[in-house]
Formats: sequence, structure tokens, C-alpha cells
Amino acid sequence: MAVAYLSLGSNLGDREENLSRAQQVAEGDFFKVRASTVYETEPVDLLDQPWFLNQVLEVETGMEPEGLLNWIRALETLMGRQRDIPKGPRTLDVDILLYDDRVVRGEDLVLPHPRLVFRRHVLVPLCELAGDRRLPGDSRTFREILGAVKDFSQVRRHAST
Repeated sequence: MAVAYLSLGSNLGDREENLSRAQQVAEGDFFKVRASTVYETEPVDLLDQPWFLNQVLEVETGMEPEGLLNWIRALETLMGRQRDIPKGPRTLDVDILLYDDRVVRGEDLVLPHPRLVFRRHVLVPLCELAGDRRLPGDSRTFREILGAVKDFSQVRRHAST
């Protein structure tokens, strides 16, 4: 069994429903699921698009990282994800942030997620679930990393949570 942290984001369609459906699928496919609060966040990289709802799930799984990546791709497809515009609007975006303390440097998968330490919209919900956990290969906790992050994009608790 492994513990993985998944980042979920949605800025198209019924964003709340998209995250809720993704969590329901996860609860059916994994042994244990814990969810952070949902946050509304402004887009980064491609700024001219709707704001996102973001959340982090902690899942206990028997899948290997590559199997988990395949599960994510299937879920995104099920939820209508289209990859027309890089970093563009999407019904559902799921990233593997961490998989136990594994470091993976593959063509399709890099763990820990390479942009994790730069993204406030990921670190804030991750800290709810694993704030005292240390980034593999780094002595800092995620709470310490969040305190030092230079991303000043807005991240606010979503009103319905």
C-alpha cells in the first residue's frame, strides 16, 4: 500500500460538481481517501481564463505510480477533459504531487511533482493534509515551503465549503 497526494483542479462547467464527481470515483477505487477544503484560485501561466476550484486528495492505493497516472488519464477523459490549449481551461486536471517518498524521473511521470514547490494553489490545500510532511530530498516541511513560496496568486476558501 502507498499513500499518494493528488491535486484536483477545475475551471470549466460546474466546477464544484467536477471535483465532487472526481472524489466519488476516487472513493470507489482507493482504499482510503481524505480531502482538503476546496479553494478558489486565480489562474497561473495562462491568465485569461476562468478561476479554478482546487483541492488535494490523499489516497491509499495498491497501484504503482504509472498505474495511478493511467487511472488519472482515464478519469480526466471520463470528465470530458480536452487538451486543446496548453495550460488552458479544463473540466478536470489531476496531478500526482507525491507518491510515498518516491522520487521518479520518467518521460511521462516526474515525482514529486516538479512545480509543487512553486504553486500556492497546490501547497495551501496540501498543507491541510500533510503540512508537517517533508518533501522527498528536501529537509523542509510543506508548511515551510508554503511560507517561502514566491507565488502570490490568490487562494481563498471556496464559499460553499
